[in-house]
Amino acid sequence: MTFSIFQGRSFLKEIDFTKDELNYLIDFAAHLKELKQNNIPHRYLEGKNIALLFEKSSTRTRAAFTVASTDLGANPEFLGANDIQFGKKESVEDSAKVFGRMFDGIEFRGFSQEVVEDLAKYSGVPVWNGLTDDWHPTQMLADFLTMKENIGHIEGINLVYYGDGRNNVANSLFVTGAILGVNVTICSPESLFPAQDVQELADKYAKESGSVLKLEADPMIAAKGADVLYTDVWVSMGEEDKFKERIELLLPYQINMDIIKATENDNVIFMHCLPAFHDTKTVIGQEMADKYGVKEMEVSDEVFNSEYGRQFDQAENRMHTIKAVMAATLGNLFIPKV
Repeated sequence: MTFSIFQGRSFLKEIDFTKDELNYLIDFAAHLKELKQNNIPHRYLEGKNIALLFEKSSTRTRAAFTVASTDLGANPEFLGANDIQFGKKESVEDSAKVFGRMFDGIEFRGFSQEVVEDLAKYSGVPVWNGLTDDWHPTQMLADFLTMKENIGHIEGINLVYYGDGRNNVANSLFVTGAILGVNVTICSPESLFPAQDVQELADKYAKESGSVLKLEADPMIAAKGADVLYTDVWVSMGEEDKFKERIELLLPYQINMDIIKATENDNVIFMHCLPAFHDTKTVIGQEMADKYGVKEMEVSDEVFNSEYGRQFDQAENRMHTIKAVMAATLGNLFIPKV
């Protein structure tokens, strides 16, 4: 009889999984990455059908789930915002029951964490969170795989996140880092420090893992001793009206060569979950330059294109880690314990 502690489970937020389980998924992803690089088939989901539900637009998440599904032998079906319309023509509960009868697994990327939780509650099949306003769990697996590849371990890494400390990536880094024993500093203005409930949640896990968690408003102080510098866009999807105030507030928190030097670590790496506003080669980047005179936002072009950058490794690792989650929860793998 095939037995797996992952079989049939959903991947909705990091705190639903133990430290050992998260580490297993990271290591399994590294194994699947090696298989792919050596053209060794790993079709654990042969004949399965996967629904890819996207309320929010996506580049990496959609590409990663599509390629991961195909590599695993499954058939992905994309349904965009105009196809699903949760709550407009049909409730999430009713939609979930329909999807669960047609598909073997469901990915959801959208705004509400409650929606992805309800999909899991009512569909009867594994549901994977591709991003909500609260959490970004598949990004975290890719991030910590990237760190392990570059540093050789996860526990004890000094990670500093710069920018909006209240967004989903900051929340997930703070809490997941605490679970995994990573020392995490959120560097942002005090007005953008993580919400109190997120701080309390991270503190709870830090007491178990030994993580050192910090909130720091001074960019130079935060940088010292960092192994990883991480940033994200200053304005999340749905907040496009906040560019002016965020630029004024967060420009001192841009990761540039001054921040790199302040780490006093020649082996420091830079990470970004992308897309990044590091030049004016995008419509929005040019618009911000025209309106506010800022040609680089959360990261300088010099750092982005430097030897320190690992953002494209991260992007590739989205696919390998997503593949690991899908295979582990739907693939009938033999994983008696981790």
